[in-house]
Amino acid sequence: MRLIDDEDKIIEPSEFLDVAKQTKLYNELTKIVFTKAMMFLSQTSNKISIDINASDILDESTRITIYDFISTNPYANRIILEIEEAEAIESYNEIQEFLTAIKKYGTNIAIDDFGVGYSNFEYLLKLQADYIKLDGTLIETICDDLNSKKVAKTIIDFAHLNHIQVIAESVSSKEIFENVKDLGVDF
Repeated sequence: MRLIDDEDKIIEPSEFLDVAKQTKLYNELTKIVFTKAMMFLSQTSNKISIDINASDILDESTRITIYDFISTNPYANRIILEIEEAEAIESYNEIQEFLTAIKKYGTNIAIDDFGVGYSNFEYLLKLQADYIKLDGTLIETICDDLNSKKVAKTIIDFAHLNHIQVIAESVSSKEIFENVKDLGVDF
């Protein structure tokens, strides 16, 4: 999602999502994103990832909207819902129930920004993750920082033992690519 200002400058989500949350517009933006994503899916055979957060799932109106899109869409098996790992999720039961319901339609779950913040392995299992995305700050230092490499390897091994595929974010050089590939990253 991007905004375009009066001077045609693109405004990144990091610059406006906090304001949207404070003004109670965030959930409306989520609904708009889903509407656009469903239109896009009808025009491609690719998968599409959509970022959501715990508040999207916990807000009844937004949750129902997302569920309706997924349960009535023939392309549901090409949707990956990305949930930010950095959020402290306290309502596991409600979120688990929702994710279990949408997975019945073939929708996949990815945990975004894993490896910093809370990095709770139980989180991966409770949310039935199909993918985890290793946080870019971890990947960016993987060539020079032995601790980053150890953390990444531990996460990758745990994920693979639980049939979860791993995506590396911020792969910006051949050296980083070779390192994450050697560690067993899937994408």
